[in-house]
Order: sequence, then structure tokens, then C-alpha cells
Amino acid sequence: MNTSRRQHNAACHCGSVQFKVRLTDEFNTIRRCSCSYCRMRGAIAVSAQLSDIEFVKGDEILTLYQFNTGTAKHYFCKTCGIYTHHQRRSNPGQFGINVACIEGVSPFDFPEVMVMDGVSHPSDSTGAPKIAGILKFSPAE
Repeated sequence: MNTSRRQHNAACHCGSVQFKVRLTDEFNTIRRCSCSYCRMRGAIAVSAQLSDIEFVKGDEILTLYQFNTGTAKHYFCKTCGIYTHHQRRSNPGQFGINVACIEGVSPFDFPEVMVMDGVSHPSDSTGAPKIAGILKFSPAE
């Protein structure tokens, strides 16, 4: 694990899965995806290198879901069902970490989140990743 960046504590809802993670660029990589799966899941993810996650407890409780090409690997706690992280299809050397699992962080902390076009995935064409839109959160006053 690279130790030059801040380490964050993270866990699923029930605490059965606990891990530490160092993000590639803190929360500057937040995003959502518009693919069929991510649309339903609705989580905001942030980037980490595969080597920058360390499971403290419960990695044996994680369950895996794969679909379509099978490249992306989505992990969930078997006990509470919370998505904790996934190995990215767009960059298999990275994990997308569910920001809601990071201690002290809420998806509602981010007023704007870029939504990537996962329907027209860059791995399916020669094009670069495209932005599908911006998700905005404006708290009620």
C-alpha cells in the first residue's frame, strides 16, 4: 500500500467488512456511471489502485457480481448487502470505492458528481470516456 497519501477507514453498513484505502486523488475522482447496473445501484465511486486497499476484517464475507463482459467485479457484503467496491472495466488496475462506505463521508457531501456514459462504454469503441451528465444535489433550506 502506498503510504504517501491519506489512509481512509471504510466499512459496509453492518461493519462485517472493514478496510483501509488510499485514494488516487482523494475525492477529485468521484463519479457515477450510466450503465444498466450502475443506474440501479446508484452509488458514487472514487478511485483507488488495486494495491491501495487493505482488508482489516471480513474479506471472506464479500460476494462477487459480474455481468456482460465479466471484466468488472462488483463486491458486496453478504450480511447487509452493501456494495463496497468494484474492480473497474474501464481500468482493471483500479477499484471504484463506494464513497458512502468511507468513514465520515456521505454521497450528499458532493454538490455535483460527473456521470460517465457507461451505456457507450469506452472499452466497446475506440473513443475516449464520455460524460453523460452531471448529478446535482441541492440541500433543502
